[in-house]
Amino acid sequence: MNIRLVCVGKIKEKYLMQGISEYTKRLSRYAKIEMIQVEDEKAPESLSPAQVQMVKEKEGLRLGRYIREDAMKIALAIEGQSLSSEGFSDRLQQYGLSGQSRVDFIIGGSVGLDEAIIRRADLVLSFSSFTFPHQLMRLILLEQIYRAFKIARGEPYHK
Repeated sequence: MNIRLVCVGKIKEKYLMQGISEYTKRLSRYAKIEMIQVEDEKAPESLSPAQVQMVKEKEGLRLGRYIREDAMKIALAIEGQSLSSEGFSDRLQQYGLSGQSRVDFIIGGSVGLDEAIIRRADLVLSFSSFTFPHQLMRLILLEQIYRAFKIARGEPYHK
């Protein structure tokens, strides 16, 4: 499987870089993993709704350049569908069995994803109703992808 994470912003925290590197290494025996990072839009702490929309649109345009049309597109958004780890594993396996070996996971910036990106998605996925920092979400996503492959192959992994 060919998996890409198309994300807003660069990882700056060393502990996150280490975790992302570890799960990318673990996943390399199951899939090709690629990380694409687009520039985040600089924005003050408090934004008007119009400013939030402008930030989402600008980041959405940057993300959109890297989203493959021939891939299954999974946008991460708090309002998306929730799946268990087993359900997520099943979904990834279904993609592979149906000939969809390319999967793009899309993670927005600090204000979320532009609606245009969400509309392009084949699946809008929520990991929780909690809000997570978008940098941390990359690590959580990679761990869940790794867990999904372990589940699909019946290999042991801690619960």
